[in-house]
Amino acid sequence: SRRLCRSTMSAQEQQQAQPPLPAAAAPSEAAELDAANRYEAVVPHWFYCKVTDSRERWIPFSTQDSERLEEAHGSGRDKEDLVVPTSGGRYDVHLKKRQRVAVYWEEKVSEVRRCTWFYKGDKDNKYIPYSETFSKELEEAYMIAVTLDEWKKKLESPSREIIILHNPKLMVHYHPVATSDDWGSTPTEQGRPRTVKRGVENIAAEIPNGEPLQIDHLVFVVHGIGPACDIRFRSIIQCVNDFRNVSLSMLQAHFKKAQEQQQIGRVEFLPVNWHSSLHSTGVDVDLERITLPSINRLRHFINDTILDVFFYNSSTYCQTIVDTVASEMNRLYQLFLQRNPLFKGGVSIAGHSLGSLILFDLLTNQKAAPEEDEHSEEGSRTTSSNRGIEEVKEILKKLELSEYCDVFEKEKMDRQALFLCTEKNLKEMGIPLGPRMKILHYISSKTEMQCRAEPGSPLQRDLDSTDDGRNCQYRDVGLGQVSANYPQLNYKPTIFFAFGSPIGMFLTVRGVKRINPNYSLPTCKGFFNIFHPFDPVAYRIEPMIVPDLEFEPMLLPHHKGRKRMHLGKVKGSPSPPALCSCCSPQPDTDPSCLSELKEGLTRMSVDLKNNLLGSLRVAWQSFTRAPLPAVEAASTDAEAEAEAGVEKQPDTKPDETPAAVKEEASLVNVGRLNGGNRIDYVLQEKPIESFNEYLFALQGHLCYWESEDTVLLVLKEIYQTQGITLDQPLPGSQ
Repeated sequence: SRRLCRSTMSAQEQQQAQPPLPAAAAPSEAAELDAANRYEAVVPHWFYCKVTDSRERWIPFSTQDSERLEEAHGSGRDKEDLVVPTSGGRYDVHLKKRQRVAVYWEEKVSEVRRCTWFYKGDKDNKYIPYSETFSKELEEAYMIAVTLDEWKKKLESPSREIIILHNPKLMVHYHPVATSDDWGSTPTEQGRPRTVKRGVENIAAEIPNGEPLQIDHLVFVVHGIGPACDIRFRSIIQCVNDFRNVSLSMLQAHFKKAQEQQQIGRVEFLPVNWHSSLHSTGVDVDLERITLPSINRLRHFINDTILDVFFYNSSTYCQTIVDTVASEMNRLYQLFLQRNPLFKGGVSIAGHSLGSLILFDLLTNQKAAPEEDEHSEEGSRTTSSNRGIEEVKEILKKLELSEYCDVFEKEKMDRQALFLCTEKNLKEMGIPLGPRMKILHYISSKTEMQCRAEPGSPLQRDLDSTDDGRNCQYRDVGLGQVSANYPQLNYKPTIFFAFGSPIGMFLTVRGVKRINPNYSLPTCKGFFNIFHPFDPVAYRIEPMIVPDLEFEPMLLPHHKGRKRMHLGKVKGSPSPPALCSCCSPQPDTDPSCLSELKEGLTRMSVDLKNNLLGSLRVAWQSFTRAPLPAVEAASTDAEAEAEAGVEKQPDTKPDETPAAVKEEASLVNVGRLNGGNRIDYVLQEKPIESFNEYLFALQGHLCYWESEDTVLLVLKEIYQTQGITLDQPLPGSQ
């Protein structure tokens, strides 16, 4: 039971429990105590407990959420089963049960606590809140001490822990001695005291302000192989949380005007998990029986991750995967609309690695609404007809029968109609015997070639030769897909973003050598293929549309408007190819790039020194963290001089993309897959990554979740559909 000792402690206890204060500090301390005699109620803040690897961590709610919870608590309705949405509506807090429950995905329920008093923990020196009941006792004792100016109060917690209130500035917490000690030792014998703090403002907790309530756009994010999505083996939920947090900071940095004018709110990102559903089918048990016992960890890692690629190429498990992804996105969409009935924005989808291929296959098998098909056909009928007649003229020209072009044009004969012609039809058109034989022979030879090219499978389109006389075929992008019944989505995605995607490779392996420039996804008009230059899983898409033209992918501009430094050739290793001329080493390197390189090296050296045993893992993580604003702002004298030197040369603009490169990039026609816009976008590698591209290959495939450049492109394209642009265009961007 709890005991509140309101009596004054003995002189011996006071001398042992409180260290003597310096005589010089006595007057100032007395002044502070006099000022503290006016009692003010403590301001509570709400926290929730996150358990990671059996370690508890208390995390504060945002200021916005805490005020909402406190308002509900103060209304007296917390005795009911009142539910308060928090974290942008992704979590509900059940006030009576003091529980935080995930809305859109499965997650362990977290304890919620209304916190006023805290003590410093043993392991990581982070403050831990007392229970609400004991905090009330502490607050009551504090109020009496302040009001009566009677300190040296002692409280005993249920676990025999002692808390002593010396004065408003000094409150300590003592651990109990071993349970076998029944003699009631004095507090000084209880080991090293821990600091006690009253009020969240005294513990230096990082409390976010909260997220905008208005949601402008919804994005579903599908993961790739395995349950872990990054180098730190975190789940898709945690990685999407990072992506969302980066998006909020990018909105504040690059859409500030639109935010101030209340034109935009935020973009919501929701994770889609299919891995757990696949591996709950019992296939893991079947694999366990046939897995060899040697190199156990490696084999289990392969079974849990790499085999997902083979599962997707199996008709049985492919059906499970596409059903799970489609049904989960439809479920999330309906649930989101229920919780946000005023939502009028669009929906986009994003996929990482294998997840992007799953989404691509789903999108290629969506069915457009009949009215859209009719409208599209009506709008393009004249163009298609004219193109078909021109194709027939080219064929006749090749057969040296140009004099009959007017006859075929009069009969409105296009390519498809020509291949359906019989000898009788040609005779009725007035074509003589010789030309008839030439045309029939041409039709026969083309039909045989088509059958040999793909036995038993219809070709979507067989366009004839180009100027050099070679035959090229555009095959259906759905060619070679695993036989499955692809479900339909309940919405039409605005844009499809692919991160580190192997779509191009899979299409090639399936037999699709070229993509028709006129092809577009049936229900999605936007498609962006974003990749890191060292990503070993990523492949391009544009060369499959324009194979005869060599051109580089679009270089994503740095989110701060600069270009990263490329170090050029390292001794003993081949120099990395420049993505374009703007990426070549510049004589006047941006000092901010040097600062970024220095930050990466500094973080690594500090991590190696502070944690030698875990140096490899920690040092690797240090490169994945975003640069600290404080470090970035604190430039050295040398950097300041370098910046001044750059300012003295106004004519030198290394950050600007050459006009020729911009013009060349804008003139490339990559078809309708992204509405006539460029598809392939490459990130700029960090300065530290330029040392060895093989060392950072794995990190290159897992870097997208915290990449400001990637997030900024996603936001830019989404808000561009709403007519909202960046505050200032970034150099090198379209």
